[in-house]
Amino acid sequence: MSAGLSALDLETPSLREQKLLDYLALMRRWNRVYNLTAVKDIETMVDRHLLDSLAVAPYLRGERFLDVGSGAGLPGIPLAIWFPERRFVLLDSNGRKTRFLVQAKIELGLANVEVIQARVQDVQLAGGYDGILSRAFSSLADLVTAAGRLLTPDGTIYAFKGTRPEAELCALPKPYRVRALRPLAIPGANADRHLVELTADTGIS
Repeated sequence: MSAGLSALDLETPSLREQKLLDYLALMRRWNRVYNLTAVKDIETMVDRHLLDSLAVAPYLRGERFLDVGSGAGLPGIPLAIWFPERRFVLLDSNGRKTRFLVQAKIELGLANVEVIQARVQDVQLAGGYDGILSRAFSSLADLVTAAGRLLTPDGTIYAFKGTRPEAELCALPKPYRVRALRPLAIPGANADRHLVELTADTGIS
């Protein structure tokens, strides 16, 4: 994993790296019963889960982030491990997955993590987040419709996509616009990966 982190130009403090590996070990244990991920091989989990999640790290702005549809904690937990000074709220409507997230928070000692079991449509903290992270939500239009109200006025939505999502970009509702569209080079991954950064067109950037 050290080589993958270096390829992403991320420093590799040993304690953070060990905590990332501890997180994967915990996920593998719970996966036997809770079916958190279809990926079973540890090396593939490093590439597809940890490195994929951390590829967004250089682009995050702000201090408070909401991980929508967090599932097994991706990308929220790897980012919370990497940025202990920032706060991450992990949101998922699935009770089994949120039970795992709570246990991961406890076992990994993540004081900067909060877990909420709810649908994003039911979250009430409007204007409360500098960034919204989405690795598994459906379309960009659905994402901004459901979660855009939760951003601060100059906040950013960070959506992970595979190939360049041209049709979804064309379907974005007003007032949202693309702040950046970044191809991501994930070490060990052969498939296309893009990060779409969206913001409300308020004139603040």
